[in-house]
Amino acid sequence: MNFDAIRNYYEHLVINYLMEEAAPKAKITDEELLEDIACLALNNVPARYIRHEVDMAFFLTSAERDKMRDNVIQAVDAAIKIIQKNAQEAAGE
Repeated sequence: MNFDAIRNYYEHLVINYLMEEAAPKAKITDEELLEDIACLALNNVPARYIRHEVDMAFFLTSAERDKMRDNVIQAVDAAIKIIQKNAQEAAGE
């Protein structure tokens, strides 16, 4: 039995939002910081496991999609604030 196709759909949503919107807006380019932000954000959204992208297209209502997007935005934005605060404190600011 092969379970390689199983993945958390939120990973896709978090990484896309982080890289396409949040990181450019916050001017974050450091790869390690981006990975830390993604991990922190993913720990603060529920898991939604899928095998195929089409599973989400057929089984989610538009209200559920909107809620997932809102969850991602809140989690990523909060993670950026935490990471930036920790980086400032570490730098002695």
